[in-house]
Amino acid sequence: MKLLPVLLALSGLIATASATHAVAAPLELGFGDFFVQPIGPRGLEPTARLLAASGHEVRLVGFMVQREQAQPGRFLLTPRPVAMAEHADGEADDLPAATVTVLLPEGQRTRVVAHQAGPLALTGRLEYGPAEDETGRVSWLRLRLAPDALAATPDSH
Repeated sequence: MKLLPVLLALSGLIATASATHAVAAPLELGFGDFFVQPIGPRGLEPTARLLAASGHEVRLVGFMVQREQAQPGRFLLTPRPVAMAEHADGEADDLPAATVTVLLPEGQRTRVVAHQAGPLALTGRLEYGPAEDETGRVSWLRLRLAPDALAATPDSH
């Protein structure tokens, strides 16, 4: 009869070990979770939820910015549909503050992703903080996609 408590304890350890090795589901994050509302005298302030999500896998649903000149290895995601005229507007674009730069995996940095109309659900590792790209544009929010994230997405060349 002493075997039963040992088996129960062992099964508890196995369940704990299995849970430890299980892949956690990405955190569902919305664009409204990014900045404290209303905007105060200090300007945009990140929410505790955004700061906690930085560096972790998140799932984000947004709209791909339609650009005149798509950039290889990246595209922009916003909470609403936006068309960007870089040639006419230059640095004076109408992008919302909660714009996310989506970065393709290392092996796809030369790939140009064709504009996709409608909402996109993307999963990747979120980064928060200033980062300047090779064009001089500074982004505060980036989503690094997994290597297989765009496997079924058509290219544009």
